Amino acid sequence: MLHLHDTATGRTVPVVPRTAGAFSFYVCGPTVYDVPHLGHGRSVLVFDVLRRYVEATGLAVVHVANITDVDDKIIQRAQQEDRTAAAVAGQFEELWWDVVDRLGALRPTRAPRATEYVGHMIDLIGELVAAGAAYETPGGVYLATGSVPGYGLLAHQQLDELRTGARVEVDEHKQSPTDFALWRRDEPSAAAPAWPSPWGPGRPGWHTECVVMSLDLLGEGFDLHGGGLDLRFPHHENERAQAVALGREFAHVWMHHGFVEVEGEKMSKSLGNFTSLVDLLDRTDARAFRLLVLRSHYRSPLEVTPASVADAETALGRLDAVARRFPEALSVGAGLPRQGAGPTGGETVVDEAEIAGFQSSMDDDLDTPAAVSRMFDLIRRANATADAGDGAAALRLAATVVVIARTLGLEPRGPQPGAGQADDEATDLIRRRDAARAARDFTAADALRDELHERGWIVEDGPEGTRVRRDPSS
Repeated sequence: MLHLHDTATGRTVPVVPRTAGAFSFYVCGPTVYDVPHLGHGRSVLVFDVLRRYVEATGLAVVHVANITDVDDKIIQRAQQEDRTAAAVAGQFEELWWDVVDRLGALRPTRAPRATEYVGHMIDLIGELVAAGAAYETPGGVYLATGSVPGYGLLAHQQLDELRTGARVEVDEHKQSPTDFALWRRDEPSAAAPAWPSPWGPGRPGWHTECVVMSLDLLGEGFDLHGGGLDLRFPHHENERAQAVALGREFAHVWMHHGFVEVEGEKMSKSLGNFTSLVDLLDRTDARAFRLLVLRSHYRSPLEVTPASVADAETALGRLDAVARRFPEALSVGAGLPRQGAGPTGGETVVDEAEIAGFQSSMDDDLDTPAAVSRMFDLIRRANATADAGDGAAALRLAATVVVIARTLGLEPRGPQPGAGQADDEATDLIRRRDAARAARDFTAADALRDELHERGWIVEDGPEGTRVRRDPSS
């Protein structure tokens, strides 16, 4: 059974699905006002791996991740660029989904936008006001945190401690420093949208959107709520507080992943160490970033450097090499096999003991570093077994590698149709592009990639360099 570290209790707990045979979880998605950075990418991949693993064990998964498409940062950018908030949000939401696809991540089952749920948010705020858990001020509506039993659970602090250290939100009419906005009164403008409400025109506070969408799409008592460690408090605590104030059962388990760091500091736009995820994906195999995420436990910090990316690319070369050596292994079915059966329920084609060991690592708080280590040890053993002349045993080990890799979202690349058949002009462009990449001249490398595209070649980057194959549409 899967066990995860629950932020609320501070313990690793068994994840017992609310409904037998199913698993429901909610992840806080992006605020779409800028280019995604590596921290966003880590979040996508952590929960993609969780979903893939749970699905591979045979559970039906409902995965909800929202899009925050109305927010002060979106409005600020719209004002600066003389556009509407909807135009800004639309641009960066499109970019977001492009990045998710390039990462090889599964799109959420549902991806609601905040603006689609404003009416529901107004209803919830009205319920909180009627229950005496929220109050109106000239600036809007606030939740009274003192009325919420156990407020501060996810921060592991008492309410008095939180009040002492609170960063006071600007509103002199607030009753307590920890009270937070449910509704912000504001007049509509060319850049900023506003909705009518019983408390005047305005827009909902950020903390209200996720509690509304998660309860609407997943129902009460859903299995897991996740996000980055920076969301633990105040965002997730404030979501939870609204459900508690109304006596509604919220998430059973809270899962938070660590930061991506640069020289020991959290990566973020505000700190000025923002690194574009798009830029990374333009320069390397997306699987290399996934492998870096997998090599670090999800609750630990992750630092991404040119050296670590290069090392991951080299490791991927070993994965792809075993797929080329044992192409029959790529036909193994999807999912994790039941005892005594292959992944599709037929003849055993994998090493059951190794699959059980992999599951044991994953069930232990999603220990992907141990799972990845096992996979690469299996690659070594498959090659050694084949060299020793036992082809059947080697194929079984290679098939086990494929099952583990696919469960982790690392699709092995076997023989490439059309690879190595480049004409003389393409071969020269490939040689020049590899030289440019080696010299870290990515501007030149990108230009050469574009020229290959224009000549009808699909370009794939790997640890062995540029690979091309004919674009069937050209």
